[in-house]
Amino acid sequence: MWKEQNNELVKSFEFKDFVEAFGFMSRVALEAEKMQHHPNWCNVYNKVEIHLTSHDAGDVVTDKDRALAKKIDAISQNS
Repeated sequence: MWKEQNNELVKSFEFKDFVEAFGFMSRVALEAEKMQHHPNWCNVYNKVEIHLTSHDAGDVVTDKDRALAKKIDAISQNS
């Protein structure tokens, strides 16, 4: 579940291994590029933490963040 904190949507994902985590990040990157809305994220081995905020709206959570979060959830369920 996404948490809204400090003007960001935040969620952590865990995968079987690094390859699955990296594949997930690659699929998210393609969606984010289509939307022209890029996440802040961190990857350590099989874990990916994503932070979404709209920098051009003053670093607050917007509908753009919520739309990307839904796409990310769909991607994670197909990983």
